[in-house]
Amino acid sequence: MSTERPTPERIFGLINAYRSSQALKGALDLGLFTALGAESKSAAELADRVGAAERGVRILCDFLTIEGLLEKHDGEYRASADAALFLDEGSPAYVGAVGKFMLESTAFHSFADVAGIVRKGGTLLEGQGTVEPNHPFWIDFARSMVPVMQPSAEFIGELVTREYSADRPLRVLDVAAGHGIFGVHVAKRHPKAEIVALDWPAVLEVASENAKLHGVDERHTTLEGDAFDVEFGNGFDVVLLTNFLHHFDAATCIELLRKARGALNDGGRAVTLEFVPNEDRVSPAEEAAFSMVMLATTASGDAYTFRELQRMAADAGFSRSELHRPETTPQSVVVSTV
Repeated sequence: MSTERPTPERIFGLINAYRSSQALKGALDLGLFTALGAESKSAAELADRVGAAERGVRILCDFLTIEGLLEKHDGEYRASADAALFLDEGSPAYVGAVGKFMLESTAFHSFADVAGIVRKGGTLLEGQGTVEPNHPFWIDFARSMVPVMQPSAEFIGELVTREYSADRPLRVLDVAAGHGIFGVHVAKRHPKAEIVALDWPAVLEVASENAKLHGVDERHTTLEGDAFDVEFGNGFDVVLLTNFLHHFDAATCIELLRKARGALNDGGRAVTLEFVPNEDRVSPAEEAAFSMVMLATTASGDAYTFRELQRMAADAGFSRSELHRPETTPQSVVVSTV
C-alpha cells in the first residue's frame, strides 16, 4: 500500500487535459511549428509569420514551453526535438495532420457524453457509429493516418513476404483497406504480389492514390463495397484485416474471419492488426485504453486480448494463430493460418 499522501493533482490534470490538446491543435492550425522550423524566433517574429496577434502568440508559446513542445531562451522560442521532428510540415516524419484530424473528427466529438455512452453500453452516434456504411469519417481517416501506420505497415510487409519466394505470384486481399498502405508495403517487398483492396468507393480513391505514389499501382486493383456483403472470391494467399475487427462484437468478427478463411488457399493466412491488451485488460496502457474509443464510437466494438482473437480464429476454422508484438508500434499482429 502506498504511503504517499493523496493529492488532487492527477484529478485536476485530467480535468484540464483539454487545454493541452486544444493548444496543440491551435498551434497546428496556425502552422506554428512549421514557421519555427529549426530556428529560434521571438513572439513578434512568429506573430508576423503566422498572421496572429503578438500577445496571443506569446501566451500560446509560453504554454507550449510548459508542455515541453517548445524551449524558451532570452525571449525567443525554439521547437523541442520531438516537435521539430513530428510537428514541422517540412519533416518527413510529420504527424500533425493526424493530430488535427483526431481533434476535429467524429471520434473526438463522440466523447461529449461519456455517462450517456456508458448507460447505453455503446456509441451515441447515429446508427452503428463510425462503421455506418459510407461514413465520411473514413475518408479523412485514410488521408490523415498514413504517417502513424507506416511502422505497422512496414512490419506487416516484411512479415507477410518472408514466407513467399519472390519468383512466385502472391495474391493479397486487403479488407477495409482505407489508405491502402498495408497492401502497398506488401507489394513493395514482393515483386509479384497482386493486391485487391476492398472498401467503400470514396475511400478506395485514397488507397489507389497511395498505390500510385509508391509505384505499385499496376499490381493494385480495387473491390468496392461492404466487407460483409461483397463476395471475396478465392485463391488468395493472404487476407489483411488491419484495424477492423475491433469495431465489432465477437460473433461478427467470427463471421468475417470465416469469410476470410473461405477466400484463402490451403496454408493461407489471415493477418490481423489490432490493439491487443493483456488478459488483465488494463495493460499495456495504450492498448487497453483503446476499448474506451470503441465504446464511444461503435455499437459493440472492443479491444480484444490475444486469447479472444485466437478463439475467434479457431471458431472460424483456422488451425492456429500466432501473436507478434512489434517494437515500433503499440499495435500487435496476429497471424492465423488455414
